[in-house]
Amino acid sequence: MTLEAERTLRDEDLTGLAELAAQLRVDAIRCTTMAGSGHPTSSLSAADLLAVLVARHLRYDWSYPGNPGNDHLIFSKGHASPLLYAVFRATGAISEQELLETYRRSGSRLQGHPTPVLPWVDVATGSLGQGLPVGVGVALGAQYLDRSPAHVWVLCGDSEMAEGSIWEALDKAGHYGLRALTAIVDVNRLGQRGPTELEWDLDSYRRRVEAFGCRAIVVDGHDLGAIDDAYGQAREATGPTVVLARTVKGRGVPEIENDPSWHGKALDPELADRAVRALGGPRRIRVAGPKPPAAPRATPVEHRRPELPRWSRGAKVATRDAYGDALRALGAVRPDVVALDGEVSDSTRADRFAEAYPDRFFQMFIAEQQLAAAAVGLAVRGRRPFAATFAAFWSRAYDFIRMAGVSRADITLVGSHAGVEIGPDGPSQMGLEDIAALRAVPGSTVLCPADAVSCAALVAQLPDRPGVSYLRTTRGAYPVLYDDGEEFPVGGSRVVRDGGDVALLGTGVTVHVCLAAADELTREGIDARVVDLYSIKPVDRDRLLEAVRDTGGRLVVVEDHYPEGGLGSAVLEELADLDAPARVRHLAVRGLPGSGTPTQQLDRAGIGVHAVVSAARALA
Repeated sequence: MTLEAERTLRDEDLTGLAELAAQLRVDAIRCTTMAGSGHPTSSLSAADLLAVLVARHLRYDWSYPGNPGNDHLIFSKGHASPLLYAVFRATGAISEQELLETYRRSGSRLQGHPTPVLPWVDVATGSLGQGLPVGVGVALGAQYLDRSPAHVWVLCGDSEMAEGSIWEALDKAGHYGLRALTAIVDVNRLGQRGPTELEWDLDSYRRRVEAFGCRAIVVDGHDLGAIDDAYGQAREATGPTVVLARTVKGRGVPEIENDPSWHGKALDPELADRAVRALGGPRRIRVAGPKPPAAPRATPVEHRRPELPRWSRGAKVATRDAYGDALRALGAVRPDVVALDGEVSDSTRADRFAEAYPDRFFQMFIAEQQLAAAAVGLAVRGRRPFAATFAAFWSRAYDFIRMAGVSRADITLVGSHAGVEIGPDGPSQMGLEDIAALRAVPGSTVLCPADAVSCAALVAQLPDRPGVSYLRTTRGAYPVLYDDGEEFPVGGSRVVRDGGDVALLGTGVTVHVCLAAADELTREGIDARVVDLYSIKPVDRDRLLEAVRDTGGRLVVVEDHYPEGGLGSAVLEELADLDAPARVRHLAVRGLPGSGTPTQQLDRAGIGVHAVVSAARALA
């Protein structure tokens, strides 16, 4: 082929790409105008970037979104959903009618920001700064675990480059040399209320990206040939790539180009009609794009039950130790299980899994947002991640956990060193809000085992539990209460000690407090029942009703957590509709803790043995 022939072919390609980009712009305008809301200008700026990507570089079988060889396309700037849905229409994944008549409507799967209700969407986005961190997790799974040629393309907005989570992601991408990851930054200069921090200072963006160990490619985001070349380089790169594309917000509609007042506003019908006509009108271009390598459809794998560690009744074992040992045992029979940690694996005991299965362990260091996001990304690749850090530190990643719930991600989070029970470290290290936070996540499971046997049994169930699961573990060692092999179904509970005068309801460490209090109450002639509510969400309603019936409604709830949203809230919510009301004393951490021994901490917080005895005595 002569150079002239190559140039002619290139010209034909560019014409086709320009037509596709125009269609994407037109469709983004049409669907937002018909909906009366949305972000057309943010979509227009990135239309050229997506046209080139989808037509020439995104290897995707649109008829088989579950193909493990497919590339991944993540819209970190989720408000540009009109552009994403316009892409789906161009590929034939959705119809023109669905795009125009259902976008942002009640009951539609084309929601204002993308969610996995659409099979071509891996994760929910729209909370800025999250798509790229999740993309790191997806790339870890593709590159390190699956040895797949799948590439991860993440479209970012320039406003979200102010989020610390973006730089956590680039740092870990550089650390792990993620050649399977490309971030495309739509640098259109304008955010919601005006210019972004760096505006069009592409050189500052470049220096920052390179400082985190990633390759930066600066392009004109409306030069189709330059975009194509940048993507080609990214596909062949030996490490992570960031394409920094200088674009114009509202590109293609001169009346609104580079105008900050148009952010998040749909064009009125008259302006939209002029814009569509200026762009050449609606088109019916269908684009297939390159296909991924052939891959067989996944078949279900039957997993064996793990050979869980064994402990003798009465032996003192911390549930964090039980977690580490059980996870290691689980890894032997579940190759889909992976573990992550936030540089505290010697405390969470995740290091035991890391020693046994180093190829399935990822260290995120002190970057809890990335820790949660990487777990979600690994779940996208079909893994069952267990991510651990101190319970208190999950609060730093709460928005990521919240969005994991929206994504319907199947992940397990583990919070060790929970509550005042940790002792002298003080309040900065005490997880006292974690139960409330995780209970609030839609579809979540919240568990707090009191001993090693129940902890191990729960760990074994979690890889098959849908949604976000949270396991709370203790720092201190406490007596084993149950025999090896006993069942602890999620949603269940255990009566550790029977009695009919009053019921003491605990979870985790407070089960042991309740048992000690029950011994003292027995000496006073009060027969106390002790219930281990190891499952906080879902809580065992039947057990609660039984306790109300058998004790005349006399309940003492004890938890090493702030009173708002924890075990007490779960119990009271379940009892709210009872015909015969219960009389409940709720003991929780109501003041700001300091330092002290674990026993001192429990006593000062009003959840120690003496406080439980006093509350039970007042009821009974």
